[in-house]
Amino acid sequence: MTFALRPDVSVTDTDHGMVLLDESTGRYWQLNSSGALILHALLDGATPQQTARRLGEHYPSLTAERTAADVAFFIRSLTEARLVVTA
Repeated sequence: MTFALRPDVSVTDTDHGMVLLDESTGRYWQLNSSGALILHALLDGATPQQTARRLGEHYPSLTAERTAADVAFFIRSLTEARLVVTA
């Protein structure tokens, strides 16, 4: 499964993460550094499993189960907010 932002979603990296703007609704989301890491990995073509491993490498105190759950929750949240499309 690959992920892409919807065409009307803008993204800006910040010092502490990332901001997404849904230009069709005017709503925006602020991601912390963990969320930005996950989104960048997914948009770069990493699978959810690869993304969870990257998250675990960046935060070694997290268990593999925790990173997998965090990535799954993040993907569900992005999908429910209709910020991403999947193929």
